Amino acid sequence: MKKLNSEKLQKVLANLGNGSRREIEAMIVAGKISVDGKIATLGDRVDVNANPKIRINGHLVQLRSKEKEVCRVLAYYKPEGEICSRHDPQGRANVFERLPRLKNARWINIGRLDINTSGLLLFTTDGELANRLMHPRHEIEREYAVRVFGNITDQQLNQLRKGVQLEDGPAAFNSIKPQGGDGLNQWFNVVITEGRNREVRRMWEAIDVQVSRLLRIRYGNITLPKGLSRGTWMELGIDSVNYLRQLVGLPAEVKSFTTKSSSDKRIAKPKRLKLNQTSRSTRQKVNKKPTRM
Repeated sequence: MKKLNSEKLQKVLANLGNGSRREIEAMIVAGKISVDGKIATLGDRVDVNANPKIRINGHLVQLRSKEKEVCRVLAYYKPEGEICSRHDPQGRANVFERLPRLKNARWINIGRLDINTSGLLLFTTDGELANRLMHPRHEIEREYAVRVFGNITDQQLNQLRKGVQLEDGPAAFNSIKPQGGDGLNQWFNVVITEGRNREVRRMWEAIDVQVSRLLRIRYGNITLPKGLSRGTWMELGIDSVNYLRQLVGLPAEVKSFTTKSSSDKRIAKPKRLKLNQTSRSTRQKVNKKPTRM
């Protein structure tokens, strides 16, 4: 029987920034989560106001009142070579290493970019905001600058607009705009509204065209700031945060973590964090930065 004021365990933990709901469900199945000393099972519900003792891998989860939190969002310029997971058996650099540290909270990435893709990646402290923004029902636009090699015909472009068949179903670009190029290296700006794994690359591969460079330049109306360098971040102001919240039906924030209040998305100065020695050595060689179009 559903308890009053209770929520599914995976939703509570996702909102607290402990991973996506799918990741937390996998941890529950693996027996890594307990509630009040009892191993959790799928379907368990908890009442946060009752202060349950929730542990992940034996570590106590800090339960915080959502009403007292301020939703924060960062815009990060992801370089190529970084992965979007916190832990990697291969020891590769990840996108969380350069973000500012938080006390009793975690940064949650809004979607992912594969290791060979660079550009705009958003992070938030609000798990519910992240989950809603990633849900395909909201059809939020993602725009990419794509460099491909070869002569691309109008017939191929029309095919991408109409749709191609991928392993996980049909897919089509909402728009394709040629941006010029040098020789056989041609640039296009493309827009999609889904976040399927490697979707942009796979769509071009479906017409026998290889992508040699992929850069995300926009998420919704949040664009990759021109002054932001690879591996640096800036915090969005309350107007931009509330734009994202409005997109997915969440109430507006009345306070902002930043000291400024502006509709300008680039209100916070980019901050370059110190890297650990291992991460620094993996980033010594960086490709030349492409022109944003």
